[in-house]
Amino acid sequence: MRVHVIGLGLIGGSLSFDIKDAFAEAKVYGYDLNKANEERALALGFIDDAFAWDELHLADIVILSIPVDAQQSALPKVLDGINDDALVFDAGSTKAKLCEVVAQHPKRRNFLATHPIAGTEFSGPDAAVRGLFQNKTNIICEVEKTAFKLQEKGLEIFRKIGMRIRYMDPKSHDKHIAYVSHLSHISSFMLGKTVIDKEQNERDIFDMAGSGFESTVRLAKSSPAMWTPIFKENKENILETLEEYIQNLERFKELMEADNFDEVFQTMENTNHIKTILKGIQ
Repeated sequence: MRVHVIGLGLIGGSLSFDIKDAFAEAKVYGYDLNKANEERALALGFIDDAFAWDELHLADIVILSIPVDAQQSALPKVLDGINDDALVFDAGSTKAKLCEVVAQHPKRRNFLATHPIAGTEFSGPDAAVRGLFQNKTNIICEVEKTAFKLQEKGLEIFRKIGMRIRYMDPKSHDKHIAYVSHLSHISSFMLGKTVIDKEQNERDIFDMAGSGFESTVRLAKSSPAMWTPIFKENKENILETLEEYIQNLERFKELMEADNFDEVFQTMENTNHIKTILKGIQ
């Protein structure tokens, strides 16, 4: 099995590690616009060699793991270059626009639109880790538009690296992911900004920040180069979630101003239900 991975950062690298571990016969080849990333991926051992774009026709599997805005121009070119039996899947955090771009492509049947929900706040080849996808959810969109044999090929990969599968239409995916992923990143970035703007003394932040603050702003260490395109591509859904989030913050502020701490308590107690929900999906 010859696997071509386009984009050799956290997700592309981690997928490469896990596929090599799960399939003894797999040979993984990498491509990255930053050639230093290709060299680093070789040194880390999660690719066997680099490949040139005109070698796409040799691949059995092509994984597209680049920023979501770049995917829209790259995916049609990938489909143009592959052989008729190859499977292409992506790892992007938005789906609706990407699926629209290739809706009429002659090789649409070769593409499986996927979103493996896994990651860390780190980026680049050195962020790649083994086992990142174990017990994580992979959302697949428009599965009916992918050739059945290629669906099976993709599902075998996801199963062997330990992922759970859920099916969803692209628009629903983008709407829901805005709440459970994109909003949390914005909240983390803006909390970090608020503290940096107010607390000019970095030593004080370091000394006084507890584990709660550290865990809340962890996502603020994420790559702006990756997340700005995500926010752009899912703008409408994110604006809707932000409006609701801001309304909740305003309401909490009003309760504080009114010394209505009974309602503050009740609001937090009602929200404690999230513990049960999150425990159930671990």
